[in-house]
Formats: sequence, structure tokens, C-alpha cells
Amino acid sequence: MTQQEDIKQAVDVLRQGGVILYPTDTIWGIGCDATNEAAVRRVYDIKQRDDSKALICLVDSDARLQRYVRNVPDVAWQLIDCVDKPTTLILDGAVNLAPNLIAEDGSIGIRITQEPFSKELCYRFQKAIVSTSVNISGQPAAQNFLDIDPEIIKQVDYVCWSRRQEHKPHQPSSIIKLSAGGIVKIIR
Repeated sequence: MTQQEDIKQAVDVLRQGGVILYPTDTIWGIGCDATNEAAVRRVYDIKQRDDSKALICLVDSDARLQRYVRNVPDVAWQLIDCVDKPTTLILDGAVNLAPNLIAEDGSIGIRITQEPFSKELCYRFQKAIVSTSVNISGQPAAQNFLDIDPEIIKQVDYVCWSRRQEHKPHQPSSIIKLSAGGIVKIIR
């Protein structure tokens, strides 16, 4: 299967409210349409995770980021321009997303991916995609496809073929929270 065919299949599943496993700019992710409340609920259920712990999402561009955050602060753009590794920003004023994806304080964790597969997937889907580690909450995250628990694979609607053969160390993203008043907090 070509990468384009793989992305088309994944996008079709996402559009139908399905849940996918896919390679990202960091580790493998469980993904769904970030605007679909029922799909987001399924991701929490698969991870056996309390929905008070917000999930992050991926987008493909600055323009798409602005669709989901009311006012992106200048410091966020400065960080996006200067970071050299995947960095998730937690920003206030989340909009146009599933309510169960947004943290209680109204913030959202969001990252613009530069990795070719996940960037193309986000571009083709034309919406934010949930991206949370493939694991049961509290267990180690799957860095590569081979690390994924078969029980999780059974619960999703599509598993991407791209990068399945990869076996190398991957790190989760850095996480930086930017709060009102210019407060910057490094979380990870």
C-alpha cells in the first residue's frame, strides 16, 4: 500500500467518526476527528483514561491552528518559529473542538506537525486530529508500531501501514503552557 492510499483510508475512517492508530512526529498516536465528541469519548475509553486529563491534537499549519484557538499569543508564534523538536503548546481559548477534548480551564494542547506522514494526514483531513500516546493510561507509550498492545489494535477502526517497520527510539513532544498574562510554564 502506498502512503497516499494509507492516508486516504485513514481519512475515510476519520470522516466516519472512527478511531485510528498512526505514526506522528513523535511516538505512535491514537487519533480521531478532534471535533467529534463521540469519537473523542472512544479514545478516552480505549486508553481507560479519565476525561479530566485533556488530550492533545495535531494540525498541519499555522492557519489551521488559528481555527482552534481564539487568540494565539505572539509568544506562541515565536516558539513555533524557533523550536527544533516537536513541541505541543497548551493555549487558552480553545474553540471549534469537541467539548470533551478541551481542558476545564478552556485550554487545548495543540501541535503543528512537520513530519511528512502526519502532516499530510492532517492536511488531507482538513481538521485537527487527536494525537494521544498509544497505551492504556499509566502504561508506557508505544514508541514504534511493534510496541503497541494487541488489545488496543483490536479496539480501533484502522491502523496505518506507513512506518510500521520502523524500530528506533522516539520521544514524546515537549509541552509548554502559555497562559493569559504571558506566563510560560514548561510541563515536559
